[in-house]
Amino acid sequence: MLVPLYDTVHERLEVGRGTRLLGLGCGSGLALLMAASRGATVTGVDHSPERLALARTRLAPDSWGTRTRAGSRVVEGSPRDAAGAETPAYNLVTAFEPIGCLAGDSEGLGELLAEATPLAARGAPVVLAGWGPPERCATSTVLRVATRLADPLRSTGSWRPSLRDDLEEVAHRAGLRPDGSGRVACPFGYADADSAVRGLLSTGLFDAAVAATDQAQVDKELAEALHPYVRRDGTVWMPNVFRYLIARVP
Repeated sequence: MLVPLYDTVHERLEVGRGTRLLGLGCGSGLALLMAASRGATVTGVDHSPERLALARTRLAPDSWGTRTRAGSRVVEGSPRDAAGAETPAYNLVTAFEPIGCLAGDSEGLGELLAEATPLAARGAPVVLAGWGPPERCATSTVLRVATRLADPLRSTGSWRPSLRDDLEEVAHRAGLRPDGSGRVACPFGYADADSAVRGLLSTGLFDAAVAATDQAQVDKELAEALHPYVRRDGTVWMPNVFRYLIARVP
């Protein structure tokens, strides 16, 4: 769903040979693969062994018809776990997991940045990503289901509307200097309503709602909220806008 975001950032920052990229919360490694296909040497960190297993498969030599650069790797854990005495400083850090819709998500990103920025070269760009304004994100109307059902647990990770300065506040707290931003259209498309429910549940944004109620109720109300976005052929289409911020390591 976020491929347009990855591609836009890579193009703007001219990712290619000579790029040493550290991907925070790299997940299943799609953004890393796209950077590696441009010639970058990439390192990804994440805490999910299942997603990292897929990332390793994607970054294997000649995987998907793409030869990755020597030294590309993924590491389970935090940025500190990816550092070594002989590891060159990274000249690009990306945090593509969007913040701004989950209560407390910016604090988690701040902790990652505190570990990552000392590993980056002076002046290196750090890319942060977030959800766009709710009125520009059709998915935000569906995510409100999570807020309503998880109200008793609101402070433990339920959805909240994104704020205009979310990314700038994270950058400021991390001691980074903002140096440009942009918006990218990233529509969410699914083959059918069942696929949409599964896909949205996999984001983790509904975990608090499930804990506060039960899985069956969340599934039912999520399917009802998706109804306006089901097209005549049964597919689901939700236009969204995501925002990115480029900040610099001092």
